[in-house]
Amino acid sequence: MKKILALAALSLSITLVPFTASAHGPSPQKVEKTVTIKADPAKVWAIVKDFGNIHGWHPGVASTKVEKKGEDTFRTLTFKDGGHVYEKLRGIDDASMKIKYEIIEGTLPLTDYNATMTVEKGEKAGETKVTWMGRFYRLYKLNPPIPEGQDDATAVKAIEGIFDSGLANLQKVAEGSK
Repeated sequence: MKKILALAALSLSITLVPFTASAHGPSPQKVEKTVTIKADPAKVWAIVKDFGNIHGWHPGVASTKVEKKGEDTFRTLTFKDGGHVYEKLRGIDDASMKIKYEIIEGTLPLTDYNATMTVEKGEKAGETKVTWMGRFYRLYKLNPPIPEGQDDATAVKAIEGIFDSGLANLQKVAEGSK
């Protein structure tokens, strides 16, 4: 009788394991891009840390609207293609030249987006290294099948496009206004 109960308990535990192991959802995604700019770090940092002026250097942003709610700062970016995002500033650290922000809502094909931009001295005198890093999840948070346009590849491609065009133009703006 004890053997039968032991086998029944083992059988039950084996049956339950696959149900808990398969319900994991999407994996976090990360995009990190870096550019070297021939300009002084303090000059580049002054451009990057201006939370309300991303439209001044990012070619995809048509306008920026900044608002304060208590101690928090938010911005609404309107893209030239008609999309938008509403972002919250998480912090600006002048000592380490790092800005952190998150997307609260928007039209990008992703969710739970958090990013940092870091400005640091480059390898050569008069150079600056800017690193833009974002972590996020695809838009569709359930397990497959995943609807077209809501997958990991679409989310990564969107952020890579934003980072690539933004950093390239940041370089032009910083180097061009010497």
